[in-house]
Amino acid sequence: MSYLLDSNIFIQAKNMHYGFDFCPAFWNWLLEENSNGKVYSIAKVGDELIAGDDELAEWAKERAAGFFLPVKAEMLPHMAEVSTWVTGQSYTQAAIDTFLSVADYYLVVHALTNGDTVVTHEKPAGSRKYVKIPDVCVGLGIKMMSPYEMLRKERARFVLGR
Repeated sequence: MSYLLDSNIFIQAKNMHYGFDFCPAFWNWLLEENSNGKVYSIAKVGDELIAGDDELAEWAKERAAGFFLPVKAEMLPHMAEVSTWVTGQSYTQAAIDTFLSVADYYLVVHALTNGDTVVTHEKPAGSRKYVKIPDVCVGLGIKMMSPYEMLRKERARFVLGR
């Protein structure tokens, strides 16, 4: 099973739980699991991170295409499936337009195409004004979990050395 990480995983990790300065093990684990074919994100997420112009942006720039996957031709049918599902719900047109123009849409499409698990901090919105990743994942039968569930499932260990 591969995991696709949402932008908020990286941003919250940097700002809160796994800062580069005090928990480099988290970032090393991401790279190790990426090299093992288990942890990725998508190019649109990479673009969002790079736009931040900070330490996380620098980290994302160094990862390039190996970590942040591009859109591929085989995803086109799933792009239609996701957009059809979203437009068939009771979301406002503004919510639909926003979702279809941001990384969340492409993250869901990647997961649907490849059978990946989406990893996000987002919670279902239950609102017509916002299309949230968990709502779309549930609607389309895509696996999803929090980063903490992923770390536990993969038995990640960040142990202090002596």
